Amino acid sequence: MPVSKRARSRGLPALLVSTALLVGALSVGTVATAAPDTGASTTASSHAGHNMAPSTKASGDDPDGDGYIPAVPQVTGVTPSDKTPPRAYFHEFQANCAPTHTAPDDPIVYPGQFGKSHDHTFMGNTSTNAASTTASLYGGNTTCKAPADASAYWMPSLYNGDQKILPVGPQTIYYKSGVTDYTSVRPFPKGLRFVVGNPMQSAEEFRAHKGFVEGWECGDSFFNTDIPATCPQRPDVQLNLRMQAPSCWDGKYLDTPDHKSHMAYPVVKPGTNDNMCPATHPVALPMIEFKMAWPVNGDMSEVRLASGRGYSFHYDFFNAWEERTLKALVDHCVVGGLQCNARGYDETQPQKGAALNADYRLP
Repeated sequence: MPVSKRARSRGLPALLVSTALLVGALSVGTVATAAPDTGASTTASSHAGHNMAPSTKASGDDPDGDGYIPAVPQVTGVTPSDKTPPRAYFHEFQANCAPTHTAPDDPIVYPGQFGKSHDHTFMGNTSTNAASTTASLYGGNTTCKAPADASAYWMPSLYNGDQKILPVGPQTIYYKSGVTDYTSVRPFPKGLRFVVGNPMQSAEEFRAHKGFVEGWECGDSFFNTDIPATCPQRPDVQLNLRMQAPSCWDGKYLDTPDHKSHMAYPVVKPGTNDNMCPATHPVALPMIEFKMAWPVNGDMSEVRLASGRGYSFHYDFFNAWEERTLKALVDHCVVGGLQCNARGYDETQPQKGAALNADYRLP
């Protein structure tokens, strides 16, 4: 449901904050001990272990190691929709997924290469590691409310000094329409994966990124490209960040060597304020938006990401939804123009029903 900027920064009681810090210390994975980067620009050393260079290592989904994973079948003959659909302010549902573990792995950028990445915080599928493939994730255990969502979601881990800070409880991952014609959105293909943002980006590049929403937030401070130096030290204040993913697909590849080229952000239809997919990437898919909250406030001078400064934030998505469930949620909530929770239920329009039952499964 819509919330104010102030409400988005409100978090958990102090007890939960303390618990989160303790959990972070016990989490799986290597705790970084490097001092925070205090330079004015991003340096290569601050991003050691994640330079986004194309991987040339063969993996279960990419046996020849060329970085291209073809979709089977490919989606062809699609023309980007420039239609204006019936007015609907919302067209979304949520995937509420809690953190599962941390590890210096990245199955998209460094498939099969354990420990090569900077540390990541994983959400959703509990088995995600460097060797994860579509087959290993699909049907797996998950911390998402919908058991059918075995997808893997991850982002660089956050530290306060040497203390790893984990988000507490299910985080909000929106599935929205990124194009004006929300009725043209179709589900993700099985095995699609991509990276949003770049750990090597500068502060200016982060601010200009098409997925930038409001930057780093805490208390009444918004639109920060870096983590604020201080945040109000109150139990109701957390560090927040939102970032949106590209939602137009080329229909050909589930991944490409740079983990981005098969996806694109919508473009503006000439002469209008409408968004549509470009001709090069004509297939409209859900737009994922990470809305993360970390239980940390007060003195933030030593708060950093495993990838470097705050503007190095980026995240990864690896689709492993059970197809019928994802289609039911996309059709009911996105195509249906509703504002749904993780059950596919819009409480402002109860007469429309829900896509899933009380157990977050297909009826």
